[in-house]
Amino acid sequence: MFKKVMQNIDHILERASYYGMLVSGVLILIMAFLSTYAVARRYLLHNPEPYSYEIGMSFLVACVVLGIAGLQRIGQNLRVDFITNRFSESVQAALLNILVPILALVYITIMTWQSWDVAWYSFKIHELSQSSWQEPLFPLKFVVPVGSGLLWLVLLAQLIRGVNSLVQRIKKIRQ
Repeated sequence: MFKKVMQNIDHILERASYYGMLVSGVLILIMAFLSTYAVARRYLLHNPEPYSYEIGMSFLVACVVLGIAGLQRIGQNLRVDFITNRFSESVQAALLNILVPILALVYITIMTWQSWDVAWYSFKIHELSQSSWQEPLFPLKFVVPVGSGLLWLVLLAQLIRGVNSLVQRIKKIRQ
């Protein structure tokens, strides 16, 4: 029963994190076109425009926040392995699959909670940017708790798998 539930949750998280990475990739592509357009307009037409920079910075935040859960899920995030390499494989597994997710969950819980408060406040007051364009800021601010919430779920699933793996190892040793 537990295995079936975890497989279903993993499948949902896999799809959600995949789409987060896909959106991040599309945003990077759009940022590349925007940067090219801004540079061409500035140097070829001698007519700079500020909007490409603003849109690019907004997309960069969304790109990072939406892509990080997928990177964590597939294990392509940055690791400080000069510390973990000094331990045996079983200790490395416990560190990377139990201790690190616990520490990250504490941090991401606070980040999700606080970013939700900021996004909700921005929505309530109809916050606009300080630029001449004056775009609403709440959509971008809601991307942060959504992306960090997805990362929280991925870390929780990783922690559950790590604890389950440790329990299975201990059972094998006792037999």
